[in-house]
Amino acid sequence: MINSIKSSVFYHIYPLGFCGVINNKKNYTKKAGLSKIDDKWINHFTQLGINSIYFGPLFQSTYHGYDTIDYLKIDDRLGTNADFKQLVRKLHDNNISVIVDGVFNHVGREFWAFKDVIDKKSQSPYTSWFNINFNGNSNYNDGFYYEGWEGHYDLVKLNLYNKEVKNYLFEVIEKWINEFEIDGIRLDVAYLLPKEFLKELREKTTQFKNDFWLMGEMIHGDYNSIASPEMLHSATNYELYKGLYSGHNEKNYFEIAYSLNREFGDYGIYKNIDLYNFVDNHDVNRIASMVNTKEYLKNIYTILFTIPGIPSIYYGSEWAIEGDRKISDLNLRPELFLEDFENDIDAKNIEKFISNLISIRTKNIELTQGCYKEILVKNKQFVFGRGYNDKWILIAFNLDNKEEILQFNVPFANSTLINLLDKTEKLNVKDYKLNISIPAFSSKILKEEE
Repeated sequence: MINSIKSSVFYHIYPLGFCGVINNKKNYTKKAGLSKIDDKWINHFTQLGINSIYFGPLFQSTYHGYDTIDYLKIDDRLGTNADFKQLVRKLHDNNISVIVDGVFNHVGREFWAFKDVIDKKSQSPYTSWFNINFNGNSNYNDGFYYEGWEGHYDLVKLNLYNKEVKNYLFEVIEKWINEFEIDGIRLDVAYLLPKEFLKELREKTTQFKNDFWLMGEMIHGDYNSIASPEMLHSATNYELYKGLYSGHNEKNYFEIAYSLNREFGDYGIYKNIDLYNFVDNHDVNRIASMVNTKEYLKNIYTILFTIPGIPSIYYGSEWAIEGDRKISDLNLRPELFLEDFENDIDAKNIEKFISNLISIRTKNIELTQGCYKEILVKNKQFVFGRGYNDKWILIAFNLDNKEEILQFNVPFANSTLINLLDKTEKLNVKDYKLNISIPAFSSKILKEEE
């Protein structure tokens, strides 16, 4: 997967929500939820242009998936190991790679090793698997204190400096690769994982599967601290995510341009990392709920699919569905049905636009491997270029509520450009200058005509 990562387009699924097997009551019956991802959904993925899927937590947990009970067993609510194995095979048959959530910072209280500590206290052979103090007590009155994830004591922090713990997790991953043939892992709260663990993880997974891909959740801080030739391959680009909605809401393309240049420009600090770019996910409000007007969405998605890095769509956002975390986490993680959108004109319009963007991206090496160059920045207008082997694609935006005429210099002298979003439109570059008019709330993707 590593070799093809630059041309990857991800679809992010939170399985327990997507499959409709989680609710606020925290009780459930066994249900083969993964069967929901049938031929119709796979056809939707391929028609959209998706070639990689990131599945959120899949393994047996107490409730939301990040409170793991058993790393080697698919959650009862979703089905069986055989069900997931069959699904991965079917996705692979459709040229779709699969990565899964690796939740290795913490486990649920019902995890077998922690239950042994609760039962046997200091006599348990697994006391060193966790950060425990037998001179204290827990919120659950266990008779000892333990470290939970950021104060959440239903999430018991693993001791990743313990060799036994690391070896156990490496064995788990090797079994995932052998049994399910997954292509990579997204590491939950990677910003908290010890660097030595990440280095060992990279070494081990490369041994297990040479082109295995590792991506880490990085909410803040320097992405280079976890993504490097000896650690993870990629990190979640939260810096850009924030700018994508706030820059549009505040009509301030300078914010977005600053982040892009800082990350990917000539002296960009992440220009050698294929960052995982997104506009929303299972932890943040849906982009359609964050923008002041949905007229901004097409420009936002045009940026997502034309910048360096790896673009991702969170399930349902291809139809501009809304979701607000203030209501509940589950409001961000609903069950969806394809049939609900078949006759929704607005939903199909944005889906078609995104599908076209994905097609444009995957067909043009300038957009998957080209350098990034800032060309023009105004509050409500923005132009940047992607160049590869002296061939360029220019991407221009207008955030104003009226047409705007722009003139700017470009990196080539004389050429005819075609608008890939509207191939009937052609423009001429003369003496390194281009004049264009951009309608309100729209963008153009301009490529040198062959």
